[in-house]
Amino acid sequence: MFHDPRFWSAVAFVLFFVLFGRSLWKPLVSALDGRAERIRAELDEAARLRREAEQMLEDATRDREAALAEAKELVEHSLREAANIAEKARKDAEDIAARREQMAKDRIASAERSALREVRETAVDIAIQAARETLAASLPADADGKIIDKAIGDLPAALSQRAA
Repeated sequence: MFHDPRFWSAVAFVLFFVLFGRSLWKPLVSALDGRAERIRAELDEAARLRREAEQMLEDATRDREAALAEAKELVEHSLREAANIAEKARKDAEDIAARREQMAKDRIASAERSALREVRETAVDIAIQAARETLAASLPADADGKIIDKAIGDLPAALSQRAA
């Protein structure tokens, strides 16, 4: 037993821990406690960072939803504005067409009145000429031509008043 090297190794091991165990145990325990404390602090920091990341994700999600809602509202507003502009343009085009149509009708009516006036004036001139020729043919040559000329001269004014 005393000659066995395993025995002396075991005795040396026990003596080593008896003599130096307490002085080695305290630094070993304090190193392990320090490491455990660092790990605990890192876990706490990781948990805090995770909460912050989750909060940032929630904020980003809310902001994204708000931006999507705002974009949808802007698109709807733009569509309504485009419809209003198209409707206004259609009404303006109809108004312009109606005004041009009315102007054309007014020009046609004015041309009709002018043509009617010209026809009446021509008819009056023809009637005067016919009356002159008829009176000249039916009256004898020795009749007083002054009376006839005066009556014929007053005839256009009388016919004009009657035509109007």
